[in-house]
Amino acid sequence: MIQFERIQPLNDKPVRENNYVLYWMQASQRAEYNHALEYAIHKANELNLPVVTFFGITDRFPDANERHYHFMLEGLQEVESTLKRRGIRFVIRSESPERGVLPLARKAALLVTDRGYLRIQKRWRSSVARSVSCAMVQVETDVVVPVEEASGKEEYAAATLRPKIHRLIERYLIPLSHARTRHSSLDMKFRSIDIGTPGRILSSMRIDRSVGKVNTFIGGTGRAKLRLRRFMRERLDRYEGEGNDPTLNIRSGLSPYLHFGQISPLYVALQVQKTESPGAAAFLEQLIVRRELSMNFVYYNRNYDIYECLPEWAQASLALHSRDRRPYTYSFDELEDSRTHDPYWNAAQDEMRITGSMHGYMRMYWGKKILEWAPDPKTAFTWALALNNKYELDGRDPNGFAGVAWCFGKHDRPWKEREVFGKVRYMNDSGLKRKFNIGRYVEMIQKMKIRN
Repeated sequence: MIQFERIQPLNDKPVRENNYVLYWMQASQRAEYNHALEYAIHKANELNLPVVTFFGITDRFPDANERHYHFMLEGLQEVESTLKRRGIRFVIRSESPERGVLPLARKAALLVTDRGYLRIQKRWRSSVARSVSCAMVQVETDVVVPVEEASGKEEYAAATLRPKIHRLIERYLIPLSHARTRHSSLDMKFRSIDIGTPGRILSSMRIDRSVGKVNTFIGGTGRAKLRLRRFMRERLDRYEGEGNDPTLNIRSGLSPYLHFGQISPLYVALQVQKTESPGAAAFLEQLIVRRELSMNFVYYNRNYDIYECLPEWAQASLALHSRDRRPYTYSFDELEDSRTHDPYWNAAQDEMRITGSMHGYMRMYWGKKILEWAPDPKTAFTWALALNNKYELDGRDPNGFAGVAWCFGKHDRPWKEREVFGKVRYMNDSGLKRKFNIGRYVEMIQKMKIRN
């Protein structure tokens, strides 16, 4: 079932008599549990037409580098093979998607696309909606509860969004069935690049190569589902009590896959819900409430990627303390190279650089220390976001923007006032030592550095 609230016309043009229904895949890079794809198949069957799927690979996506592109291409290889089994031609072109989709749309009866929340994603879709001559429909599939149904405004915190989501959750937390295509498009001829060898494609792209691929994550829906099964079998029961401990591997490891749309959050939620595990509620809180709070943030706050996104109380308090004496100050290069006095912070930065991921609790500590050590709060915000977007596989994501902003007071409340931080929540290494065997975390990352 595809709820009508997920479906949004982007223009008022008609469905035309033409050759196929075109699905422009961009945010939701998967061929299963994808409401946009299923909607395209349903409409194509109604119109007695085949479905063609398009994906545009741009080498100018903000802050994307070789690490991100390699992981994405691995996932797209699986998409291509899965679509083929469903009788759907996958057309991939190395050009900016809002331009690449237009020639294909000229022979489309209907254009269907998935939904993205970032500024560039919204701009792409609105540009195409104005340019095409057929009807264009957007179908939301990368959240459990559609963003505008959950709330019509930017929410202050998880506490204000949570009850709104919980009131709606039963309507949206239901399985999505897969339709069969009545007409194959596999024999249709299109210009398309061969993604069988990601390295060859990357070598022809003008991208940042300073951050290479990682061995810790391999892209694709199948890999994501394997991680999910292992997580549910081995770690979910311990998630609530031990999930914050960076010395234990209690994470699901799904964040990069969710970022690239390689696995559906709805599918993940339904699978976890079936387990009736004692850790299920805590995990679903992160997957649905916390993750969708970040979607709410970037959708309603136009300043989501700059310092001015912070609440007024945080900006005022940090401004008041911007000239406070800082016990340590570091340059951007020193931070990037893990050259601080703090072994715990250095280990967190190393983990992110080496693996493309950082433990969630350590990411909070990491961001707080950048606020403490940078010359001023605005510089700290810019540096934290730049490092996060550069090295994290799930960087450039609503979760990343919200996570960095949280370190500076977003989605939080005022705390006891202190130097440098003002009323923004404070974290220090004493807390790490008190809660965890944090020395073990440093040892783990050191061994990882040696192996790499």
